[in-house]
Amino acid sequence: MTYDLLIVGGGINGAAIARDAAGRGWKTLLVERDDLASHTSSSSSKLIHGGVRYLEFYEFGLVRKALKEREVMLASAPHIIWPMRFVFPHNNQVRPFWMIRAGLFLYDMIGGRRTLKGTRALAKADPHYAAPFADPATKGLVYSDCWVDDARLVVLNAVDAADRGADVATRTALVSAERSGAVWKAALSDGRTVEARAMVNAAGPWVSKLLSEKVGLSGKAGVRLVRGSHIVVPPLYDGDQAYILQQPDRRIVFALPYLDRFTLIGTTDVAVDDPGDADASDEEIDYLCRAVNAYFDKQIAPADIVSSYAGVRSLYDDGAKQSKEVTRDYVLEIDGGDGNAPILSVFGGKITTARALAEDAIDRLSRRTEAQAPAWTRDAKFPGGDLGGEFDDFLGQMSARYPFLGADLTKRLARAYGSLMTEILGDAKRMDDLGTHFGAGLTERELRYLIDREWARTPEDVLWRRTKLGLPMSPDEQTRLAAYMADDRERVNV
Repeated sequence: MTYDLLIVGGGINGAAIARDAAGRGWKTLLVERDDLASHTSSSSSKLIHGGVRYLEFYEFGLVRKALKEREVMLASAPHIIWPMRFVFPHNNQVRPFWMIRAGLFLYDMIGGRRTLKGTRALAKADPHYAAPFADPATKGLVYSDCWVDDARLVVLNAVDAADRGADVATRTALVSAERSGAVWKAALSDGRTVEARAMVNAAGPWVSKLLSEKVGLSGKAGVRLVRGSHIVVPPLYDGDQAYILQQPDRRIVFALPYLDRFTLIGTTDVAVDDPGDADASDEEIDYLCRAVNAYFDKQIAPADIVSSYAGVRSLYDDGAKQSKEVTRDYVLEIDGGDGNAPILSVFGGKITTARALAEDAIDRLSRRTEAQAPAWTRDAKFPGGDLGGEFDDFLGQMSARYPFLGADLTKRLARAYGSLMTEILGDAKRMDDLGTHFGAGLTERELRYLIDREWARTPEDVLWRRTKLGLPMSPDEQTRLAAYMADDRERVNV
């Protein structure tokens, strides 16, 4: 079979490019050797943000682009992206107060149109914002950014791509690819050989490895691999605000409300050589514990950690001496054209700018091929994002339509699926209508949706990426889910 575009890599960049291409009418195939968002894209700090700390490295263009995309993404996916207030306590030993105030003023203004609340002094903001601090006289500032369910954003890009005609193949790796004039001939691990008029290498930390070992090309751009680790602990404070904590090494660490019952702390910046080196080290865990203990009255130790995760980020190597200084902007490198099938490789990038990256990528490939179509994603809703108004109003409608769910489950489903929630629940009138209840609010009806519509194949796909129910679900409940999914696979394969 011949495709217009073959994309290798089912992280945020690959899925966003598939969505953009399919919406322009390109016959698209996305292949991912594991699950969607199974590596870096589900291991982020879960923020849609401009990156206030990038101002210190004069990345004004990146911050401006990211803040503009923050507005676009908030409007496109209001169910999985929402505003959050960030408390920035002052530490004069790291940076002078005037620098922080000037930086946040610039942060408020540089992105143009603003729908989020602006910066305020901590003393003039909500009084409970300062309650967690060990020093009640702590001064600081409060500004706005956005939270995102990172793995669900990846999945929704893939769902939208599939709805627009793309083929999405998970658990399918690229074995090899060879350019034959105007097409690529690619061998896949599922036994297929396909042709494509263009390719995208969106393999994340494996971008250089795939280019050299699977395609036989050497790219001009270099890559820096940086591991970012996070820990999850019992709640350190009340409220839905986040904290951005300056450290003696001039890095910052976030403390974020997580799943209404935990605090998420991260991230680190550790240079690594192996793309698969994605386990939080003891040193990183100690670093994150010390980072919050320096500010909060409630102290934590490694024994308090209920979960941790780490991801390896693929950053464009701009020659910076330290990992924290490396640009978070992306670089797109194209090989081919003028009668030779092109391949575009993605170096760097961040979740916030993935939509813009995808638009840029397809625009560039369009100039190398005969496939011309206008960009379209800027004003398009993601699946489930057409709430018909504010999220709180939508939540009220769902609560009235499905009162048997209870407040917590209704909110979780509304946040995860938005308007697609009704596709899952249909005309259910009671919990029994939703089939087997596996625990932590996961029902057979939701599970079937994840299997049939979102490529979930294993309990890990369900519990740690499509949902985050692996944290509240007991080991016995997880075993029951695994048994059900194993039986389901056997039934399908009969």
